[in-house]
Amino acid sequence: MTLDQSTRIIQQLDLILEEERDALLRGDLSQIVALMLKKEQSVDALNALSATASGDLIAVQGKLIRNQALLDGALQGIRTVAARLAAHRRIRRSLDTYDQNGHKRSIPGDIAHHLEKRA
Repeated sequence: MTLDQSTRIIQQLDLILEEERDALLRGDLSQIVALMLKKEQSVDALNALSATASGDLIAVQGKLIRNQALLDGALQGIRTVAARLAAHRRIRRSLDTYDQNGHKRSIPGDIAHHLEKRA
């Protein structure tokens, strides 16, 4: 492979990383998955090359680090939402409170599992 092919692959990877950043900022998970496959293919093609332009690689590496930080933040946000939803479900089943003497008291939740139709 030539340095020219290497530059072309790096440019493709750069475009993919920009698209990935935009998808991460929008929260478009389906596009992130699709771009991940393209990114893996570009990185594999780049790894197969013997000659690469090191200056271009440094710029791409910076974008890779930036996108990884965004992805880590998105995953942390998803984990936080999942934990909040789980806490909400627990509260709907029962609510634990404490009386004036500090004794724990559990109040069962009343969950209606029926559908009401109104005209």
